[in-house]
Amino acid sequence: MLRPGLKWMLASAFCALLALPAAGCGEKLDLSQFENGEPPVVAEWEDAVFETREWYEREDGSDWRLQDDGSVIVTISATGDVTIGGDTRKSGKSIFDKQLDQEPSGLSFPFENAREIFEADDMTIVNFEGTLTNTKSATQNTYSFAAPPEYVQVLTSGSVEAVSLENNHVMDHGEAGYADTCQALADAGIAYSGHLGASIYQTATGVDIGMLSYQTFNGNYPNIYESIEGDIQALRDAGCELVVVSYHWGDEKDYVPNDRQVPLGRATIDAGADLVLGHHSHRMNPVEIYKGKYICYSLGNFSFAGNIRPDDMDTFIFQQRLRVYPDGRVEDAGMRIIPCSISSQEDVNDFKPTPLEDEAAAAVIDRLYELNAQFEKSYSSLGVKAVDQYLQVFMTDY
Repeated sequence: MLRPGLKWMLASAFCALLALPAAGCGEKLDLSQFENGEPPVVAEWEDAVFETREWYEREDGSDWRLQDDGSVIVTISATGDVTIGGDTRKSGKSIFDKQLDQEPSGLSFPFENAREIFEADDMTIVNFEGTLTNTKSATQNTYSFAAPPEYVQVLTSGSVEAVSLENNHVMDHGEAGYADTCQALADAGIAYSGHLGASIYQTATGVDIGMLSYQTFNGNYPNIYESIEGDIQALRDAGCELVVVSYHWGDEKDYVPNDRQVPLGRATIDAGADLVLGHHSHRMNPVEIYKGKYICYSLGNFSFAGNIRPDDMDTFIFQQRLRVYPDGRVEDAGMRIIPCSISSQEDVNDFKPTPLEDEAAAAVIDRLYELNAQFEKSYSSLGVKAVDQYLQVFMTDY
């Protein structure tokens, strides 16, 4: 499918052919006006001119991200859990590799239905829940996720620029597996943050985005509260105009955050974060707006090879635009969600997240409004406020 703004101007000879009277079904085209009864052939592809406009270009060629007042518009896309490969403790091919064998696009297949969305932003960040290593498993977890390091192509081909690398599966293959994972991501040019520290991604427009990632398990909440303000300030001191904090928290299969997540999410905004992204429950949760900033408690699954038949395949891509001013001020420039299924098929998970349309998209949004109501009722004493409207389009056209 052609991107918006793509124009195709054909060579004059082909245009002449199109101008001929259309032949009816079963009739031959009248070619008598051409020399030797044959139409001219476009000898080279260069004779057909393709004009491509980038997603951020106006018709006059200017970049709408660069505003007249010196501010810059930054678009961030975020998803939940991405798990590829399989459990190396089990014999035979993983369900991911079996699906890979069927896919003509090879390792590009998981994000092929979302790639155009991720290409049209300044940074895409996902939670990478697993390892990129050929080492043996070093865990007694029910699941132990690993994929060969070359499977990092799943991310690069999908236009993913950053990952949260702090969750309950990053150490499934021990220190060696974690080191391999970090090396594979670094070699691919993908920014990652986790217990080894923060990361900084610079957009093409020169905006530095600092990223922090934490997991809250094993009594880690006090440690996060103690360090979060200083960690965010360190990124500010390093020149980051934006700071995104990711949390692996909560309980699996929960649709509403628990009473430990909400105070921490809010404290993270109070500490100076611009956006909070959550995951682990494998279910989508409502989005809170707190002091004008968004807390996504759980973005659910995305490309998730942990289950071939999950009982809930609804998810969404969260997108936000932020306006960064020369003096460092940051304003919300709009948000939207893109309702998705984690699979391109209805009855089985093929690990290929796919945007939904029409009634299917509306059903996901309706579920989010129902979760909003549960969320606000559960935390009425705190005065929580979920997003009023889960829009599917940005309201401002730059």
